[in-house]
Amino acid sequence: MTARTVPVVVIGAGPTGLTAATLLGQYGIETLVLDRWESVYPLPRAVHLDDEIHRLLARLGIARQFAAISRPAQGLRLLDRELRVLAEFRRGGDLGRHGHPESNMFDQPQLEALLRTNLERHPTVTLRGNVEVTAVEQSGAGPVRVRLTDRGTGETSTVAAGYVLGCDGANSLTRSTIGSTMHDLAFAQRWLVVDVATDADLHQWEGVHQVCDPVRAATYMRIGERRYRWEFRLLPGEGADDYRDMTRLHPLIRPWTRDVPADELEIVRTAEYTFRAQIADHWRKQHVFLLGDAAHLTPPFIGQGMGAGLRDAANLTWKLAAVLDGRLPEQVLDSYETERKPHTHSMITLARLIGTAMTAGGDTGSALRRILVPHLHRIPGLSNRILDSRTPALHRSTLVDRSRLGRGLAGRLCPNARLADGRRFDDLAVGRYALVTSAAAAPSLCADVQDRGGVLVTASPGTALHGWLRRGRSVAALVRPDGTVQRTARDPKALCDLLPAPSPRRRI
Repeated sequence: MTARTVPVVVIGAGPTGLTAATLLGQYGIETLVLDRWESVYPLPRAVHLDDEIHRLLARLGIARQFAAISRPAQGLRLLDRELRVLAEFRRGGDLGRHGHPESNMFDQPQLEALLRTNLERHPTVTLRGNVEVTAVEQSGAGPVRVRLTDRGTGETSTVAAGYVLGCDGANSLTRSTIGSTMHDLAFAQRWLVVDVATDADLHQWEGVHQVCDPVRAATYMRIGERRYRWEFRLLPGEGADDYRDMTRLHPLIRPWTRDVPADELEIVRTAEYTFRAQIADHWRKQHVFLLGDAAHLTPPFIGQGMGAGLRDAANLTWKLAAVLDGRLPEQVLDSYETERKPHTHSMITLARLIGTAMTAGGDTGSALRRILVPHLHRIPGLSNRILDSRTPALHRSTLVDRSRLGRGLAGRLCPNARLADGRRFDDLAVGRYALVTSAAAAPSLCADVQDRGGVLVTASPGTALHGWLRRGRSVAALVRPDGTVQRTARDPKALCDLLPAPSPRRRI
């Protein structure tokens, strides 16, 4: 028998699925998360996220805990095949526009453990592990039927869902269910990924080392107190099995480990990955959505793979909560793919271009890099651009009133800037609509915004937020619950009228 309908079922309890469930839980939405693993998948995968995603983790309530398990990266070094430095781009120690370090190294299983523990704070969310989803079926306007099998007992059951979020990875069952296929963006490289633990200090510069070699391109970075990550492009005929013992692996990593004895180096994992650039042709069918690797795959050269999935969750969940609460019409859910797909395509294209620039061209490419790369620092603003964590503005949609020329603040993230009283923007606005204005606000305007469940934020002269509005040639900005600017205006009252009606049932 089919049980009652659960408003949202999330398939997959990786970072994307856990983030989506937590955000829904903050809005009080009853959510069921289904995952094939009983607990955290133990092997390391993603190792980097930027300040925008760190800001999102703060919204989830785990900023302090994440800071304790992560370490800021100091920048990027480009090296030739002999590991001579071609160029170096250093990050300062200051926090970025989002109030957190701009580049953060971490261990994914540790992050997932934090996310799972944090999810327990939300009584409307249930996580059920050790189950295999075998089918996702929808017919007409009725609920979506999710069929699953308990991997321990073999028992089968069905869950009825109002909406399904497919966060089930690159081999997504949800994607095949809605008839979506991956569009290939013409990039595929086989790489060896190695994680090593040691108590020894390698005495290496603590940024990312990128070896620009068309034969054996490589990446090195320190992940934690005793954790290190290497990635090597595999040669034809090679595989991960060739490097599972330290005797064979040691020659590859010795340029960084130097005099550290091999028996002091512990292999945590060796795996072969094919780095791909792909994007699903459609991300939604009726009440079923794709998020994360189910919707897109990106090469790792700009460290944005996991972050893209968390951006998906932040973009969709507040809209879904507002639809379930009756504050917004269901048609606004179309804006999810309209906004996220072009943004993700741009990030994949950038990663693909950087990967090609670092690894292509044979001996000719290597010679050109040796000549050109050492002079990159002379190009005005290039160093800042290389290290800049800003991502493209979202495309115009029903919830992004952006000019067709792409100018202005609409579609961009509001900075998590400090206000005149020392608090940051997110301390006031997180999870709600915010009307940001540099104009004097009448008490009636403040009351109108609050009555609609929003918050009025004053951008006082001399603050970063005031300067941000002026650079955008705006007096006021309507900022969505995910931090994206929906519209700007010279009259704050005109923006207040765009706020959704308050929910009679719940507020964040």
